[in-house]
Amino acid sequence: MSTINNILNIVLPPLSLVLLPIYMLPYLFFKLFIYVKSLFYKENMAGKVVLITGAASGLGEQLAYEYARQGARLSLVDIKKENLVEVADMATSLGSPDVIIIGADVSKVQDSKQFVDETINYFGQLNHLVNNAGVGGDPILIEDCSDVTKYTSIMDTNFWGAIHGTLQAIPHLKNSKGRIIVIASYTGWFPLPRLSFYNASKAAVISFFETLRLELGWYIGITIVTPGFLKTKMALRAYEYEASLRIIPMGSTFECAKEIVKSACRGNMYVTNPSWVKVMFPFKMFYPELVDWAQQHVFGLLPKSSKNGNLHILKNNQVLKEE
Repeated sequence: MSTINNILNIVLPPLSLVLLPIYMLPYLFFKLFIYVKSLFYKENMAGKVVLITGAASGLGEQLAYEYARQGARLSLVDIKKENLVEVADMATSLGSPDVIIIGADVSKVQDSKQFVDETINYFGQLNHLVNNAGVGGDPILIEDCSDVTKYTSIMDTNFWGAIHGTLQAIPHLKNSKGRIIVIASYTGWFPLPRLSFYNASKAAVISFFETLRLELGWYIGITIVTPGFLKTKMALRAYEYEASLRIIPMGSTFECAKEIVKSACRGNMYVTNPSWVKVMFPFKMFYPELVDWAQQHVFGLLPKSSKNGNLHILKNNQVLKEE
């Protein structure tokens, strides 16, 4: 096997340089075809059933309103059920013919089973599952984290919270040839400093649902959303705790929700809003050293001079002292 790997190590790099340009033109035509098709095809959500977690505020609330404008029937889920009453009333006034509200903690398996069962028992079907519920946690440097158990709730909610509901909903979504919309984050592929646990939870979400698409893509559509920083309570809290994050402009939850619903109804695999965030992806892929260096400068992570004036130099990810 080592011989085969050695051969592949020699052959594949130059071969890929030849094949990539050859496949580029057919791929661009394929993308153009998909785009033109999406202009004429849009799933009609009138009367269809949409379950949204974390719907009491932020992006989840705006998604409820946008689906309501499309005439969808809504099952709204949040850990704070009392906050869903006003959202449900607004969704009804915007055009949703029927709305139910359910109090549940997505990080708990039994709660997830409950809100899916209640939705099916009431509406008799499920067309879109929107895994939106999420938490952020206070920004912190990894080396300053003395108790990681304080951050397990981030993975429990952001990752397992999306998994629990999805596993319960899969049989119903297969019956309706429905769609899963999962709210990840661009930090899942472009991690930001001081948000390590949040970054990791979103990276796990992206990887899981890309794998699920491979396994169930013929039966269930999957749209992975990687938004930038949106103006939500969670983002504002992060800005409050970490001033360096304020250089990142906030997007609009209203505009993002519109883009998500439009893209999901067109059958898109990915949605990124604001769209400028996508520019960071090729830089991260092709110039990782440059990206790391730039972030270390921007976020103030370069080694500081010592008290005696000796210069600290960062080399190969280790701090060296120049006497």
